[in-house]
Amino acid sequence: MISETAALAEACSRLARHPYVAIDTEFLRETTYWPKLCVVQLAGPDTAVVIDALAPGLDLTPLLDLLRDERVVKVFHAGRQDIEIVWNLGGFIPHPVFDTQIAAMVCGFGDSISYDQLVNRITGHHIDKSSRFTDWSRRPLTDKQLAYALSDVTHLRDVYHYLNASLSEQGREEWVAEEMNVLTARQTYDLDPEDAWERLKMRVKKPLELAILKELAAWREREARARDVPRSRVLKDEAIYEIVAEQPTDPSRLSTLRSLSKGFERSRQGEEIVAAVRRALATPRERLPAIPRGKPMPDGAGAAVDLMKVLLKLTSENHGVAAKVIATVDDLEAIAADDNADIPVLKGWRRELFGETALKLKRGEIALSFDGRKVIAIEVASQRADRKNRRAAG
Repeated sequence: MISETAALAEACSRLARHPYVAIDTEFLRETTYWPKLCVVQLAGPDTAVVIDALAPGLDLTPLLDLLRDERVVKVFHAGRQDIEIVWNLGGFIPHPVFDTQIAAMVCGFGDSISYDQLVNRITGHHIDKSSRFTDWSRRPLTDKQLAYALSDVTHLRDVYHYLNASLSEQGREEWVAEEMNVLTARQTYDLDPEDAWERLKMRVKKPLELAILKELAAWREREARARDVPRSRVLKDEAIYEIVAEQPTDPSRLSTLRSLSKGFERSRQGEEIVAAVRRALATPRERLPAIPRGKPMPDGAGAAVDLMKVLLKLTSENHGVAAKVIATVDDLEAIAADDNADIPVLKGWRRELFGETALKLKRGEIALSFDGRKVIAIEVASQRADRKNRRAAG
């Protein structure tokens, strides 16, 4: 358990001599906007440590320097929140990164295998999950918590070795590398408050309503960050929808809204919400945002999407790659609407594995058939030739 800067610097120096480091974090976020880092676990080939991130006087600079080191691969499992913590602490994104959750999907472990199931299937070990949801901010940490924290990264080290070797054997390193580019993209973490409305369900039908929605969502995002509280503590989603519908231009009208607490109309937040509504209402008609609409689906596209879902499942099973890594339903709908859609599944390895075949299925160049045991894809020309040969033989 590391709680002093000198010990942290020494451990990070040792870990930096190796080609990779396995990383996990324990944090709290129930009452804050920014995750509150409590514990960091690190493991290299011959070292494993637990860092008390809340230790008084502890300087995390040696840890951040290790995470900046381009010579060391940073290994995470489902690492988006861990990387977000690094972004918030240091203002940078670790690179290079290897995410074992993504690698497992590419290596045939299915769409949604949990970390403990993955560890069990690869190493045969069972993880004691009883400490997972304990309060990691309380001190001192128990021996059980420390053992759990250490085992997380020592098992992650073993999982990394297995998956990395499997990817190499199958020639799929580049497949995972593409996914890592998305995971480490700056825009994944550097979120603009003006884009916060995209988190909300689209319940608006008019450009003016969308303008109000955007103003309210941006205000809430900035307020939540400034106060370091969850978005819902500032304003619940339902309150945003109700304000959009009612369009109050005076704080007193907020008192009539069921989603707001009594007295909210007299608060600073109430005044700022009404000001946001007024700004939206003052937007010139020609500058109002357009309601997002997908490309219209051609006739018969629904049936094409259904067929492609079967083809996607067949491809996933045949190649041992999780279906959601290959394509989403939105991707299939995009293919149904446009042969040249600008989507990942029509590029790179995904196009080779599935996209090109999906286009052929859409154009009627291949057919799906059940051979008595499973669904198979058949070239239509070949199918016609078989029928012709059978007729000639008869």
